[in-house]
Amino acid sequence: MSELPTVAALLTPLADVDDRGVYFEDTFVSWRDHLKHGAAVAATLRARMDPDRPPHVGVLLQNTPEFSAVLVAAGLTGLVPVGLNPVRRGAALQRDITHADCQVVLADSAHSEILGNVEHVNVDSPQWAQEVAAHADAAVVAHEAKPSDLFMLIYTSGTSGDPKAVKCSQGKVAIAGVTMTGRFDLGPGDVCYVSMPLFHSNAVLVGWAVALASQSSLALRRKFSASQFLPDVRRYGATYANYVGKPLSYILATPERPDDADNPLRAVYGNEGAPADVERFARRFATVVMDGFGSTEGGIAIASTPDTPPGALGPLPPGTEIIDVDTGEPCPPGVTGELVNVSDAGRFEGYYNDPEADAERMRGGVYHSGDLAYRDENGYAYFAGRLGDWMRVDGENLGAAPIERVLLRHPDVVEAAVYGVPAPDVGDQVMAALTLTEGAVFDPEAFAAFLAGQPDLGPKQWPSFVRVSAVLPRTETFKVIKRHLAAEGTDCADPVYPVPRPQSTRR
Repeated sequence: MSELPTVAALLTPLADVDDRGVYFEDTFVSWRDHLKHGAAVAATLRARMDPDRPPHVGVLLQNTPEFSAVLVAAGLTGLVPVGLNPVRRGAALQRDITHADCQVVLADSAHSEILGNVEHVNVDSPQWAQEVAAHADAAVVAHEAKPSDLFMLIYTSGTSGDPKAVKCSQGKVAIAGVTMTGRFDLGPGDVCYVSMPLFHSNAVLVGWAVALASQSSLALRRKFSASQFLPDVRRYGATYANYVGKPLSYILATPERPDDADNPLRAVYGNEGAPADVERFARRFATVVMDGFGSTEGGIAIASTPDTPPGALGPLPPGTEIIDVDTGEPCPPGVTGELVNVSDAGRFEGYYNDPEADAERMRGGVYHSGDLAYRDENGYAYFAGRLGDWMRVDGENLGAAPIERVLLRHPDVVEAAVYGVPAPDVGDQVMAALTLTEGAVFDPEAFAAFLAGQPDLGPKQWPSFVRVSAVLPRTETFKVIKRHLAAEGTDCADPVYPVPRPQSTRR
């Protein structure tokens, strides 16, 4: 295998580029000037740091050019940004900063309050501007980076416990950008629109790095907005965009207009989009949408192919298997198990400062994804949820995702989150939290009739309870925090409805 590229190598040719660069709100900065600013930021941070300690910088910023400049500084000089999650507060946030050995924490005015008494630098302050200006003559020269050099620490979402700091090397980030550039034939004439948060792997690997690899322009949005997505695409001439989680459905929920397809968008890439949303989005906005499977860790990647059936992730790659979580044996078609990589660790480079988590992820010499899936007779994989979403109903293990896919077919259902609540005797009952279209009223009898008409909903997958919510609890990267829903169970502030079962499915 040829050696991976590096972020440093992707930045180098941009140092002389004046006709492309970074768009943000009403501003444009050429790549030449943006890299100069990044070099000045690097020199400013180095002046503040102890050279004998890890050069780690906590970053608590919205998607602004300043965040991109910190990433540029990292690529050029070997500083290591640590993406901090603004959902975290108090002791939890301090734990993340300490765990990752951050010497300096950068925040903007929007996040300064979150940090409270934690020492930090406000990048919107005149003092920071003066410090950076003092290093305006810093040379824009990329250091001799190796693909294995640490580029960034990115925390996992923490939907099932304390977040873990995932190591992301120069090579891991650069090859993601190069791969997307090739997959969608992107080049200097393109504009990459990034509205997903840059503290997360999706935005860095398949957003920011794509602009570098394609030598195109980067358009940043401070924070994702469904209503402003299409206006932004038109305003900046965006031809490529990335997403993670629910943004496609949020954009689709905006009012349709007859000219929706009149836009420059050529390709959209992301993870965890609902299959029906992927299809509807591509049709409504006249673009190509590709939903891949992967995680921040990068141990397993599954790509859709032109012959992938609707709803499937894609063919299982060589070395990737679905195994029984109890026996470790491969699952036959149609049986849900854990996705594992038995050949190697893929792009998983370990967690920072967490050998126990490394050992758990790679136990038995096999990469354990923690994701559930099943395959069909032809080897195509279907996502079935997280291992933490696993429900034990009448002695059978069930994943949440196949049930959620069925519920999302209902014309009134906008979002669905399925999780287990304790059964009266033993094991779990299936519960679903739904958000509905505006003005819709939930009718348990009519909903039961809908469920009875779904041929791929098994009797044990039938929801015992439905919670109707105005909004579901989410991380900053749009993942539902199911442990909050499960902890509340049926005793919550939202209305909860028992769902009647057809006589044939009752125990």
